[in-house]
Amino acid sequence: MTAAILVIVGYLSGSLMFSLWLGRLALRQDIRHVGDGNPGAFNVMVVGGKAWGFAALMLDVAKGALPVGLARWFLGIDGAALVAVAMAPVLGHAFSPWLRFKGGKAVAVTFGVWVGLTAWEAPTIMGILLGLWFSIVEGSGWAVLLMTGCTFVYYLITYPDPVWLTILLLNGALFAYKYRADLRRPIDLRPSFKRLIWRST
Repeated sequence: MTAAILVIVGYLSGSLMFSLWLGRLALRQDIRHVGDGNPGAFNVMVVGGKAWGFAALMLDVAKGALPVGLARWFLGIDGAALVAVAMAPVLGHAFSPWLRFKGGKAVAVTFGVWVGLTAWEAPTIMGILLGLWFSIVEGSGWAVLLMTGCTFVYYLITYPDPVWLTILLLNGALFAYKYRADLRRPIDLRPSFKRLIWRST
C-alpha cells in the first residue's frame, strides 16, 4: 500500500512542469516556443539565462529525488516496488496530465531519481558521460542514449543489482521514445571531434 501511494505521489510530483511555469510566471514566455521546443530547464536558460536555467534544473531534479529518496532511504522499499516508484516521476514528467499527457524528455528528473537512489554517485557518472558524449556525437538523443547505456554497463560491472539495471533499461526505453526524431538520423561525430581525430592520426 505504501509503495502504491508513493507511485501516485511520484507521478504527480514528476508531472509538475516547473520549467514551463517558471518561464510563464517569471520570464513571461512560453519556453516551448524557443530552442528545441521542450518544456525543460534548457529552454528556461535560453530565455532567462543561466541563473533561471539552474533554478529550473534544480526543481526538476528535486521532483524526482524526493519521492524516490523517501522510498529507498526512509521506507526501505526495494525490488519491483522500487522500480515502480523510481519510474513514476519520470513518466509523470514525460506524460504530464497538465499538458494533456505530453511532456518533456525527462533527463533532469531522471538525474533526480538517481540522486534519490544513489545520492551523488550515479548523477556524477551520468553527468560526466553526458558531457563526454555531447562533445563527441551529433544529436542530443544519441548522447543521452549513450550516457544511459554506459551507465548500465558501469553498474553491470560494479553493482549488478537487478532493480537498478531494470530502472536503467526503462530509462533508456523512455529516452529512445522521447528522442525518436533524433534517433532516426544515423549517429555521426561532431565536426570538432572529427578534426581532433584527423590531427591525431
